[in-house]
Amino acid sequence: MSNSSEIIANIDGGSRGNPGPAAYGVAIKTVQGEPVTAFGKFLGETTNNFAEYQGLLAALEYALEHGYPRVRVLTDSELMARQISGQYKVRSPDLKPLHEKARALIARLESFSIRHVYREQNREADRLANKAMDDAERGILPHDPLPPAAIAASSPSAVPKPRPVVATYQDGVLHPHTQLPLFDGEEVELEIHRKK
Repeated sequence: MSNSSEIIANIDGGSRGNPGPAAYGVAIKTVQGEPVTAFGKFLGETTNNFAEYQGLLAALEYALEHGYPRVRVLTDSELMARQISGQYKVRSPDLKPLHEKARALIARLESFSIRHVYREQNREADRLANKAMDDAERGILPHDPLPPAAIAASSPSAVPKPRPVVATYQDGVLHPHTQLPLFDGEEVELEIHRKK
C-alpha cells in the first residue's frame, strides 16, 4: 500500500484532426499537491473522445497497480465526465467498451470521483498529451511513467538545475549523446568544457 491512499489525476486526451494523430496525458499528485507520476502515450489515429477515455483508463490502472484505493479525476472532457457519472448515456459504439472497462476498474476502488474542469486547470495533462503527439511525429519512443523527482526536473515551472551532457560538435551543430528533457522552443544556457 502506498504512503498516501488518495490521489488526484489530471487527465487529457487530444486528437489533431479528430480523427487524427492522438494521445493522452496523465499527471497524478497527492491530495497535498506532491507529484506522484506523469506520463503520456501516443495512440495512433483516433478521435479526441477515444483518447480521453484511454487517459482515464491509464490513470485508473496506475492507481490500482500502485495501491491507491481512492482516486479523484479532473478532466476537461465534459462529455466523458458526465458519461462516467451516469448523467449522459454512451451512444458511440467505439466508446461503449471503454466506458464499461472504466466502470469495472472504478468498482475496484474504495472511492472515486470525476469532475469537469476548464482547460486552464488541466494544463499539465494537456502538455503531456501534446508532447506525446510531438514526440511520435519526431520518431521519439514513449517513456515509462516518471517518478516524482523526474517530474519536478521536467516541469516547465521547475527551477533549472545544471545537467552535464556529452555532445559532439559537427558541421556547426551540437549533437547530444542522450535525449534531453527539453520542450520545443525552450532556451538553455550552455557552458562548454572540452573533453580531455
